[in-house]
Amino acid sequence: MARILVLHGPNLNLLGTREPGLYGSMSLTDIHQALVPLAAAAGHVLDTFQSNHEGALVEYIQQHGVGAALLIINPGAYTHTSVALRDAILGVGLPTIEVHLSNVHQREPFRHHSYLADIALGQVIGFGHHGYSLALQAACHWLTQQTG
Repeated sequence: MARILVLHGPNLNLLGTREPGLYGSMSLTDIHQALVPLAAAAGHVLDTFQSNHEGALVEYIQQHGVGAALLIINPGAYTHTSVALRDAILGVGLPTIEVHLSNVHQREPFRHHSYLADIALGQVIGFGHHGYSLALQAACHWLTQQTG
């Protein structure tokens, strides 16, 4: 059984009410409730965390990343600005899958760059809340490949 971290950056606590045409109508709680049984069916456990504060996300990665098998992260706006998140992930050696609800490459040019893209196992972009279950499926597959 592996422990998978699922982290969410700024403003994702507003899912379900924030720009539902862009981000969908599911809340963060709804997304977590959908992921837990999927992880359990694959024999894994999820730890979830959301913060609007970059330092809190960095500290969470530092404190919990060492004992975790993998990180699924939607860094929100920190995708495009946070060297600190990148350094924390590299610092604990945590395999990472990056998730975005919207297709960031169809949005404003400043959203096209990710500080995590080149260190991530992969990205799931543009599939709304389904992106989290796709990322979890990819995580489970990757973990199975690692254990043989």
